[in-house]
Amino acid sequence: MKVSDVMTRIPVTVSADSTLAEAANLMIKTRVSGLPVVDVKGAVIGMITQGDLLRRVELGTAGRGPGWLSSFFAPGRAAHDYVRTHGRSVGEVMTSEVISTCADAPLSEVVELMESQQIKRLPVLRKGHLVGIVSRADLLRALAQLLPQRRVMPGRVICGGEPLRTR
Repeated sequence: MKVSDVMTRIPVTVSADSTLAEAANLMIKTRVSGLPVVDVKGAVIGMITQGDLLRRVELGTAGRGPGWLSSFFAPGRAAHDYVRTHGRSVGEVMTSEVISTCADAPLSEVVELMESQQIKRLPVLRKGHLVGIVSRADLLRALAQLLPQRRVMPGRVICGGEPLRTR
């Protein structure tokens, strides 16, 4: 199988100047955990995910600052961390180094890339333009269609090989 067989063909996207509230609400509404960030021409310039929104000052999850000593040795890192935990727009918080794939890529390569890079979705590009997205959920849907379906008798739940009695 290849990416085009399982990908979502019309991915939900967001722009860099969108607010974090808009992105979060869009993720909730469309039941996705990450969105490609596109420019006015439709080119992918980043990704924003639930993971990018975990460490936030509003939630009290920003964590402790790196301490005064690191301000001298790694001032860029401290500034970057501050913007990610306090930023208001998608462009301030998104991951700008996007790993992508193409529609003709075999699923084995996509899974290897997802595992090695610890990512959950890949934008699918053709000639630099977004044509889809392939996520773990897409792979799971493909797997579910290929697996044999086993029927369980109605009213019976099997747990550890033992039927549980239900009312």
